[in-house]
Amino acid sequence: MTEKQSILGRIAQLTRANINALLDRAEDPEKMLDQLIRDYTSSISEAEEAVAVTIGNLRLAERDHAEDMAEAADWGNKAAAAASKAEDLRQSGDTEGADRFDKLARVAISKQIAAENEARSAEPMITAQNEVVAKLKDGLIQMRSKLDDLRNKRDELVARAKTAEAQGKVQQAISSINVLDPTTEISRFEDQVRREEARVAGQAEIAATSLEDQFAELEDYGRDAEIEARLAALKGGGTQQITSE
Repeated sequence: MTEKQSILGRIAQLTRANINALLDRAEDPEKMLDQLIRDYTSSISEAEEAVAVTIGNLRLAERDHAEDMAEAADWGNKAAAAASKAEDLRQSGDTEGADRFDKLARVAISKQIAAENEARSAEPMITAQNEVVAKLKDGLIQMRSKLDDLRNKRDELVARAKTAEAQGKVQQAISSINVLDPTTEISRFEDQVRREEARVAGQAEIAATSLEDQFAELEDYGRDAEIEARLAALKGGGTQQITSE
């Protein structure tokens, strides 16, 4: 398995983690979510370290490639200079000197070719590593995004769980209380008021009846007094009539 497959495989595995199954087995979902976030954060740190190593190796390869290209150019310049010198010496009649510089030019060209081959052989690997690094960077961005989503989801689920717990406690408290029908209590109180009103009305009626009897007695007394007065008047008038005769 290549380094690319190993790192990206870890990212894919973490991304596809079945959070719901983990929560279903957890006695305390909040602690489970917190642990999951810690594990995910740790995995991201490990992935970042691995990606950093991959990028570092790529930059070393690119630096070596640049050095090989610079070395090839340098040997090319040396070969050109030696060849030019050999030509000048040959024109001046110094054949031995010209041959010596031709030999140096050949050595320089050989070095140039070796450096070019070294640089050329590294180019496919550098190209592939650049693609790997780009994918790894994308993978890290996805992991960080997933971590943010996980944290937000954790906060949402914890809040919902606490709300559900509070609602459950309220319902349990309500169910444990003997709730009375308020209309029944009102009816009972109304009945008591009506009874009291009836009692007071009865007392008033009794009082009224007694008062009427007293006035009736007074009327009877007045009537008797008038009868006696008239009787006395009659008696007095009769006596006077008998005396005059």
